[in-house]
Amino acid sequence: MKRLAGCSTKKLLTLSVFSFMLSVSLAQAQQGDPKLTEVYSPVPPVVTPGKACGDAPSDAILLFDGKNLDKWRSVNDSTKPADWNVAHNIITVNKKAGNIETKQSFMDYQLHIEWRIPANITGEGQARGNSGVFLASTGPGDAGYELQVLDNYNNSTYTNGQVGSVYKQAVPLANACRKPGEWQSYDIIWTAPRFNDDGTLKTPAYVTAFYNGVLVENHFELKGQTRYIGQPFYKQHGPCPIKLQAHGDKSEPISYRNIWIRPL
Repeated sequence: MKRLAGCSTKKLLTLSVFSFMLSVSLAQAQQGDPKLTEVYSPVPPVVTPGKACGDAPSDAILLFDGKNLDKWRSVNDSTKPADWNVAHNIITVNKKAGNIETKQSFMDYQLHIEWRIPANITGEGQARGNSGVFLASTGPGDAGYELQVLDNYNNSTYTNGQVGSVYKQAVPLANACRKPGEWQSYDIIWTAPRFNDDGTLKTPAYVTAFYNGVLVENHFELKGQTRYIGQPFYKQHGPCPIKLQAHGDKSEPISYRNIWIRPL
C-alpha cells in the first residue's frame, strides 16, 4: 500500500510540474509579438464573383457565351468547326457530328458546366442520356479522362459508370440527380498528371467534383485514362483540350450551357 501511495504522489507531483510549466509557456507566448505569425505577402488577386450562383467570375474564360461555338472544334477533324446546334443560349448535341473539344488546351483548372437531360428521355442503363465531360482530351484514338454524364434519376447502371463517376474508376460519393428536363451542374477541380522526360508518370491526375452542389469526387487519384474496356493506364501528354461527348446511343439529345473555366 505504501508503494502504491508513493507512486501516486510522484505522478501527481509530475503532473503538477508539467501543468505549471505549460501555463508559464502559454503566458509567455501570449505576451509575445503577434506579428511574428502574421503574413502580408503574397497578396491574393481580386476576383469579382458572378452576380448569381454559377455565373462566371471576372477572371474566367467563357468557353460558351450562349452565341456560338467559336472556341470549339470537331474532334474527328481539328480543322473543322464544332457542328453542334446553338439556339436560345444552349448547345445541343449533334450525334452525327461526333465529339467536340475546346481549341485551347489546359493543365490545372476550375471548370463550371451545366447540362440538361430531355424530359422525354427514354431507354435505360447506359442508354439513357449518355454523354461525358472529358477533363483532358488526349487525342482521337485515346480514352482521355471522363467524368460521366448520364440520367440516373430512377435509372440504375454499374455504379462506376453512373453520373458523377470517374468512368470505370471511381463510384460517386452520392447520387444528386435532378429529374430529366431540369438543369444539372458540375463544378470541377482538375489537376493534370505530370510526366518525366522518359514518359514515365511523375505525378498522377486528381479530380474533385461537385454535382448540383453535392461533393461526388473528393480529390480522387486517377489510375490513368478512363477506358471502356481493360485497365486504365497513363500515356504521356501535356496540356489538353476539354471534350464533350456525343455518345451516339438512341437517347434524346443532351443540351449544355454556361461553360467557363479558370486556369489554376
